[in-house]
Amino acid sequence: MALETKPWDVAEHLQDEEAMAAYIEAVLEDGDPALVAAAIGDIARARGMAQIARETGRSRESLYRALSDRGNPELATLMGVLKAMGLQLSVRPRIA
Repeated sequence: MALETKPWDVAEHLQDEEAMAAYIEAVLEDGDPALVAAAIGDIARARGMAQIARETGRSRESLYRALSDRGNPELATLMGVLKAMGLQLSVRPRIA
């Protein structure tokens, strides 16, 4: 009998700001800009892309494109999306 599987979507598991912030923080540690954009896209989908689009003044389609693993969003887009999601970006000294 074949093993039955279903696709796993991280957006289904991002229920609160703490989980979202931890997810972004983990991805930032990796340092891959494409992963950062995709992770912010995952969080935006978890919150509701239509709502994020309204709050940022951008179209859903442009956000989906920019926040994909192939997207290259401008910093202003990332900051606007993070603000709409109740998150902020911060910087701290790197621990060697």
